Amino acid sequence: MSITEKQKRWLKKQAHHLKPVVTLGQHGLTEAVLAEIELALSHHELLKVKVNAGDRDERDAAIALIGERTEAVLVGRIGHVASFYRANPEKRDPILLPNL
Repeated sequence: MSITEKQKRWLKKQAHHLKPVVTLGQHGLTEAVLAEIELALSHHELLKVKVNAGDRDERDAAIALIGERTEAVLVGRIGHVASFYRANPEKRDPILLPNL
């Protein structure tokens, strides 16, 4: 899935008020956590994930792996919190990206 920079900026605005749905702890990115992120993306389309584990390089690797394994787009990252978006056309009220 590819989105434009303007659409990414719009999604950042939409995600700003959201609270993290999933938190990675000291055990890092496990299959159970990935399954929970998959479920949350299917339900919400846009979500925040808080990555508390490890140093900056480990957090970067975990965030990259989440995007790769879930096929979600990294919308933005501030500190320990990353925002992801993945469209779900089967959702009753999907997020409609503006054509910017």
